[in-house]
Amino acid sequence: MQPVPDTRISFPGAEEEVLRLWDRLDAFRTSLKRSEGQPEYSFYDGPPFATGLPHYGHLLAGTIKDTVTRYAHQTGHHVNRRFGWDTHGLPIEFEIDKQLGIKTTEDVVKFGIANYNKECRSIVMRYAEEWKTVVKRMGRWIDMDHPYKTMDLSFMESVWWVFHQMWKQNLVYRGFKVMPFSTACGTPLSNFEAGMNYKNVTDPAVIITFPLEDEPDVSMLAWTTTPWTLPSNLALCVNGDLPYVKIFDETTKKTYIMCEPQLAQLPGKAKHTILERFKGSTLVGKHYVPLFEYFKSEREKGAFRIVADPYVTSDSGTGVVHCAPGFGEDDYRVCLANKVIEKGEKVVCPVDNNGKFTNDIPDFVGVYVKDADKDIMRRLKAAGRVFNVGTVVHSYPICWRSDTPLIYKAVPSWFVAVESIRDQLVENNKQTYWVPEFVKEKRFHNWLEGAHDWAVSRNRFWGTPLPIWTNEDGTEIRVFGSVAKLEKATGKKITDLHRENVDLLEVPSKKNPGKMLHRVNEVFDCWFESGSMPYGQLHYPFENKELFESSFPADFIAEGIDQTRGWFYTLLVVSTALFKKPPFKNLVVNGLVLASDGQKMSKRKKNYPDPMTVVDQFGADALRLYLINSPVVHGDTLKFQEKGVKDLLAPVFLPWFNAYRFFVQNCNNYFTEHGEAFTPSLEDARVNGNIMDKWLLSFTQSLIKFVRTEMQLYRLYTVVPRLVDFISEFTNWYVRLNRARIKGTAGKDACHVSLTVLFAVLETLCRAMAPFTPFFAEHVYQGIRFAIPADRREDSVHFTSFPTAWEEAIDPRIEAKVGALQAVIGLGRTIRDRRNLPVKQPLRKLTVISGDAQLLADLHELEGYIKSELNIAELELTQDEAHYVRLRAEPDRAKLGKRLRKDATAVYKAVAAMTAAEIKQFQAAGKTTLSGHEITAEEVQVVREFMGAADKQEAAWEKEFLVVLDLEVDEQMRNRGLAREVVNKIQKLRKRVGVQPSDPVDVYFAVEPAAGVVVPAIAASKEYLKSALGFLPVNAASRPAHTVLLGEEGVQLKGAAEKLTMWLTVQSFGLKNLTATYPKLASAIELYVATRDHKQLAETLQQNGSYTFVLNDTPVTLRLGVDVFLTVAESL
Repeated sequence: MQPVPDTRISFPGAEEEVLRLWDRLDAFRTSLKRSEGQPEYSFYDGPPFATGLPHYGHLLAGTIKDTVTRYAHQTGHHVNRRFGWDTHGLPIEFEIDKQLGIKTTEDVVKFGIANYNKECRSIVMRYAEEWKTVVKRMGRWIDMDHPYKTMDLSFMESVWWVFHQMWKQNLVYRGFKVMPFSTACGTPLSNFEAGMNYKNVTDPAVIITFPLEDEPDVSMLAWTTTPWTLPSNLALCVNGDLPYVKIFDETTKKTYIMCEPQLAQLPGKAKHTILERFKGSTLVGKHYVPLFEYFKSEREKGAFRIVADPYVTSDSGTGVVHCAPGFGEDDYRVCLANKVIEKGEKVVCPVDNNGKFTNDIPDFVGVYVKDADKDIMRRLKAAGRVFNVGTVVHSYPICWRSDTPLIYKAVPSWFVAVESIRDQLVENNKQTYWVPEFVKEKRFHNWLEGAHDWAVSRNRFWGTPLPIWTNEDGTEIRVFGSVAKLEKATGKKITDLHRENVDLLEVPSKKNPGKMLHRVNEVFDCWFESGSMPYGQLHYPFENKELFESSFPADFIAEGIDQTRGWFYTLLVVSTALFKKPPFKNLVVNGLVLASDGQKMSKRKKNYPDPMTVVDQFGADALRLYLINSPVVHGDTLKFQEKGVKDLLAPVFLPWFNAYRFFVQNCNNYFTEHGEAFTPSLEDARVNGNIMDKWLLSFTQSLIKFVRTEMQLYRLYTVVPRLVDFISEFTNWYVRLNRARIKGTAGKDACHVSLTVLFAVLETLCRAMAPFTPFFAEHVYQGIRFAIPADRREDSVHFTSFPTAWEEAIDPRIEAKVGALQAVIGLGRTIRDRRNLPVKQPLRKLTVISGDAQLLADLHELEGYIKSELNIAELELTQDEAHYVRLRAEPDRAKLGKRLRKDATAVYKAVAAMTAAEIKQFQAAGKTTLSGHEITAEEVQVVREFMGAADKQEAAWEKEFLVVLDLEVDEQMRNRGLAREVVNKIQKLRKRVGVQPSDPVDVYFAVEPAAGVVVPAIAASKEYLKSALGFLPVNAASRPAHTVLLGEEGVQLKGAAEKLTMWLTVQSFGLKNLTATYPKLASAIELYVATRDHKQLAETLQQNGSYTFVLNDTPVTLRLGVDVFLTVAESL
């Protein structure tokens, strides 16, 4: 006998039990050990920072990774899963800067790099333990006890090796480039970092005047949203092909030049007179009067003149762009191309790393650039150089770490020459498989096609130092790719590669003996480190060479869509540069998880529930399933709803649990009834099962086949909904329609077959759901292990293989039959809902009309299920549609009118005149000819009009058939309905008092007043009551004196005025004729029989046909069926 699970289950509590089981089994490590020697499935885990707690985005990505890698393990692979930490870079430094009140680079130098890095090191693993707790509680299996860390010597050395390989291929250079720059962090960012976080901001929108030198009364009008860049202006840019105009402004009484298409956008209501029209090219070469005197010497080098470039457009501004080459990528490019500046020369860039003006701008020195906007505008207004001041709301890049606006600034940096391998990047991307594909084909492809050289150096402190040693003028450079080579060059033992340990190391010059080379100050962009993680995590090529080369590229990676320009990109750049191939084969991109209001989740706003609170309430499996059964696994966004997690319990986990509980319960009943343990025989079930058995076996195997096919394609968005739907189909159709059979009412053989099918599906479901809902799959598996043959019984479901489709069991015809059954029942329920007729109210007849004889034959085979589910007395199946339906054809006037024009009217009439026979012929052929024109099915709508009496019948249509339900309720149907309600009330009473289905009980009833509809309904429904309950309710007047009461309840039945009272008792024997046979002992015999073991006495009576005992020295013999009956109801 197996313990029957409690009726009320705590899913989080069950998960905690599973965690304890996994700990006892050391399940994750055991699974890895057991799979050693199987084909390797390689997986890269992108490293998060441990300076913050995991959020729903982490949990989503972690669940996808866990699901796919568990599936890979279950399908015969060895899957190493190692966690990693991103321990360097701005996120850590930013925290320390806030903690220590550090504002500038000089503050760090004063504090000491060694001290600063020590502080950084102290917080990098701040929340590591919390991460371990959350990851474990979410059911994710990954090695967090031996993680790789980007700050480890082994990892950093591999990063050096990667960079050295690029250096050897001439893919590294030092350059001067305008870069996105974080003034809060004091460092440039890469273009893909700048693209990670855009927000709508309000900025000044000003139009400035630039008088021409040769025409002082004529001024160019240039528009800008960055007034702080105006002191650094060196050129104006127009589009040589666009039309420009010289206008006289009636308000200012001055003459201006601007792009003609934007003339209407000028602010104010002043009138303008166009004096002259010309192409932009006619303006090229003209000089203008500078705004400020700071850089007037640049005039001699070619500054303060008009140049042309196609990037200037006529859809915003004035068509005249002010160029400050130190603060704009296009500005720099255009000025360089037009020799306003020279390559290699210092660029006008009077802003320091903290975003403050330098001594080059004495009027604003030390002022933060954004704070200087208003003062600059005041100065220009006073000088008469401002035409208009306004504001504009536009999308602007924000520092992803400090959440402050970026500026663009010319900085010296070390670059990886990405543009030189751009074509190879595009080609390697084509060799990868992405889900969803559009992210690869559109977003990522477009990014690669426009990829710029990558600035990999950062002017920071806590990071992997660039392994570059050089002399003062940069004419001699040495790059080291290993610790050993640096040790050899310096003669120093090296145990740590951070700045405080390598900055002071000197390397002898090879060109100038006696001179020393010194390391450059920069450290690597932490994205360069994460892009190097395939090599760093294994300390390649210094260790694990064979392991790496046998498992590269990775079979699978997954992260959020925000990594399209982040980790996905850096991985591809590094692997393409090193190995000329992509770093991964398959990639799943998830969308973003937002708060329920569609906003970004924010701790400050508290607009989302704590993940662990949700897990503690509903379970990790519910959260996992909610996340991976949402649009987010297809790259879309998800507005997180706590209710959505809760709402998965009722349709998925509770039915699954109830099916499992029902199975265990009836295995125990089987043992009680037949004296032998249930042992499944799947082949027997396949051969001897009824149609629903065979349907479920086929349906299950079709599911497994589908899941295997789709998981090969990493399409979780098709797999998970199908699995969820399967649980609903399995419980709502098979278990519901076979409850009585599973309970044994159809005999031992039928019970055994149905239990076998139920067991087979439960076991298959556990193994199939294990990657997706690892906790509950384990919980159920542990509960049904007793029925699994010993030779394939495992300690954990996660030690089993993923099911392989049993092709012999797949029968499309049976699946089609049951599909038709479901459709008919669905339509019947729809009609009942529309007419507010609950299923518990029996109805006389359902008619199914279809021209498909095979479909009707299929439904005839399943007639019993239709009657039972729809609670109808009769099912009629007919092909006589004409008796019930009038067919009418309606033309699609829009389509036909557009195509036939003047001939359409004749066709409209011909369509409306089509007979039923012609319409059927048209439906079969999909086309017909009317009034000389061929008409297709898309151009005509066939309307079915039901001809039955609306007060007595209602119809509903499916594509292939019509169902008609009779609505009248006669006395026989009313009796059936009342009897069904009586059964329902008795079952609820049994459940309330805790009686198991196998427990022998009696129910006695009384009706007050006695006259009415309830007593006749019970009397007329004995056969149904006996079938549904296993016994007949007995009038309380016949209740024996010595019954043991278990529970009592008074109820009101719908449709009846009487009150029904029920008494639930321990089952008693029925006694008869005692007064006549044993007149003096009748009461004593009743007491004697009532105190006997009911089961034992019943067995004796059934074996011998009688029971003899001595009472008060008198032999008493009770004959079965004469003096004693197994139940009171049988004696009446």
